[in-house]
Amino acid sequence: MCLCLFLQDGMGHLRITDRGLKLEGDSEFLQPLYAKEIQSRPGSPLFLQSSKNVSVNILNEKKQLVSQLIAGSRGVHARGKMLEVKSSTGKLLFSADDHEVVVGAERLRVMGAEGAVFSSSVETPHVRAEPFKELRLESPTRSLYMEAPKGVKIEADAGDFQATCRSDLRLESKDGEISLDAKKIKLLRLPEGKASPSGSRQTVFEVCVCPNGKLFLSQAGTGSTCQISNNVCL
Repeated sequence: MCLCLFLQDGMGHLRITDRGLKLEGDSEFLQPLYAKEIQSRPGSPLFLQSSKNVSVNILNEKKQLVSQLIAGSRGVHARGKMLEVKSSTGKLLFSADDHEVVVGAERLRVMGAEGAVFSSSVETPHVRAEPFKELRLESPTRSLYMEAPKGVKIEADAGDFQATCRSDLRLESKDGEISLDAKKIKLLRLPEGKASPSGSRQTVFEVCVCPNGKLFLSQAGTGSTCQISNNVCL
């Protein structure tokens, strides 16, 4: 049995003002709370605490759930047509809906050691690593494709560029040309198509091309020495 005294301006820590109800200190609600607006005192934070979870539900005129926010022991769950995160100046930082996820920040940083994993395609105008860090695009079990209607540009201003694959590395230009512009161009481990008939080891070679596109070395002479008799082109 509870004996409660309700005065004209409220009861205990509860005060009735011209702006609504005012609670002083901590308050506990045993049943759902319905309010148009809940706010803390100026300069004080607003705490919502529960032994299980804190749920915020938005219903339409038909009492149907349209948006929901649940903060519980297993995490924070949000449900709705769209989720937006904005900065204090109103700039869009993150948004998500059924069609797309937008990151509006100037930089997207993935802190995990394994990097970012994409199960489908990725469309972006620019991919770069942090200063003094390496950029690695890797597909461990499948192929890696880079496509652009006006070309793909790869730059390494302060280091090396390395492309490694297990089977074939293909550079294809349908309408233009492929230019290799460097002070030194090295073609390592090319097979040698013809030995010197005199038995002396010659240090000058020329690069030859098989009908199937394979490259091989042949000892340079006064005439063309790319005509070979072994199976280097097979």
